[in-house]
Amino acid sequence: MVKDQYWSVDFPNGVISFGDQTCPIQLIGSESDPCDSWLWGWKNANGLPDEEIQLAGRTRAAGKRWGLKPLTKARFALSDAFNGHNLSVVACSLADRYCYYRCSHSGGAVFVAFSGVSDSVFSPVDAQKFLQIVMQCTQEPDVDHKAFVEGMLAWNSTPCEWDGQTLIAHFQQDVRIAFEQTASDSVRIQSIEADSLDE
Repeated sequence: MVKDQYWSVDFPNGVISFGDQTCPIQLIGSESDPCDSWLWGWKNANGLPDEEIQLAGRTRAAGKRWGLKPLTKARFALSDAFNGHNLSVVACSLADRYCYYRCSHSGGAVFVAFSGVSDSVFSPVDAQKFLQIVMQCTQEPDVDHKAFVEGMLAWNSTPCEWDGQTLIAHFQQDVRIAFEQTASDSVRIQSIEADSLDE
């Protein structure tokens, strides 16, 4: 939908446009290059109507419930783990059928969530696509493998069950993901095996 499209944001009217298509937006937050910091949308509303910062406010409320400081502190330094992309993923996961877009400018970037996209964007993925996403995302050093895999399966509505330290996901074929405890006391993927469709 947005690839190679000219985009523009109209905050007074609460929309983002990609070519000829216009979608309603929510302000998530912004990255500042000079300060190397993140600022949540609920703090940086700048006179925006409440409807445009509801998602940021919902994310803050979830952070308070869960005791997660990065979701409740208005401004903080950017890092590999806490940046606009990762925080926008969290915000959009708390909403129904929202995507996000990084709107870059000379001093950094504004991150907005938008709705009104095709249902196909949110269609469940098959085992092959699931494995591609897991392998790509778990390369990041600060990703909790167990939480990511369980969250991805829940989002995908894929039935699964635990067998000891192995999570068995029931796609068209079963996918077995074995986890192990590391020396640093984190849980990481040890191996992944997928049943053949011919079995």
